[in-house]
Amino acid sequence: MSTQGRQGAQAPGGSGEGRGGEAGAGRRPLVALLSGAGVSTDSGIPDYRGPDGVWRKDPEAEKLVTYEHYMNDPEIRRRSWRMRLESPALRARPNAAHEAVVRLERSGVPVRVITQNVDGLHQMAGMPERKVLELHGTARAAVCTGCGARSEMERALERVRAGVADPECLRCGGVLKSATVMFGEALDPQVLGEALAIARACEVFVAVGTSLQVQPAASLAGIAAEHGARLVIINAERTPYDPLAERVVREPIGRALPALLEELAAG
Repeated sequence: MSTQGRQGAQAPGGSGEGRGGEAGAGRRPLVALLSGAGVSTDSGIPDYRGPDGVWRKDPEAEKLVTYEHYMNDPEIRRRSWRMRLESPALRARPNAAHEAVVRLERSGVPVRVITQNVDGLHQMAGMPERKVLELHGTARAAVCTGCGARSEMERALERVRAGVADPECLRCGGVLKSATVMFGEALDPQVLGEALAIARACEVFVAVGTSLQVQPAASLAGIAAEHGARLVIINAERTPYDPLAERVVREPIGRALPALLEELAAG
């Protein structure tokens, strides 16, 4: 595996020691994994900011997931629902990267996944729900912007297929959207708080398939490093946090992440 790293830095998972160099007495280090869109590209879901990303190919598409445009423009909502019908996210299956994370968790290593993705593939691969934090929500549910009622996304899509171009909330008639965090919306403070706590507590922080440009999610990498975690970045392009990383990997995620996590499982 070709990598870049800080001179003299120790590879993650090699010592079994806790922070500060104290012996772990058999304790396994807490591993936090921040996953971005690049983790799901092998499942057929395009990324957003990469060389072939959705936003680079069609900047106008960003309006479809921008809260202000979505709420104020019925045509944007109609286009958004058509996009959801065509989206590969709900048809996708987990890939080698998702499966590698599950193997690490089942090996006995404490793992917490903090994901920027909304596809639910970590859970589908077998990660326990309580060990996955979805920073940007989920595309597998719909939520009313008025009363807050939630339902399965498939139920809303069935109405779209039946000819309802902009389905309203069946409870209150309010505007319905996916249960994702759109541009212009704040992250769930409880979810963000839990992510921050994990970043501060972990001993290894792996940022994979993310450009580390979207805040506040990107700042988790810096917070983890500041609190003594060994930072590993696996991404095709440079990120603003590369200088803080003990190890930077440019190889394809489907090969690089399983190899890294096998190291961590071996201790």
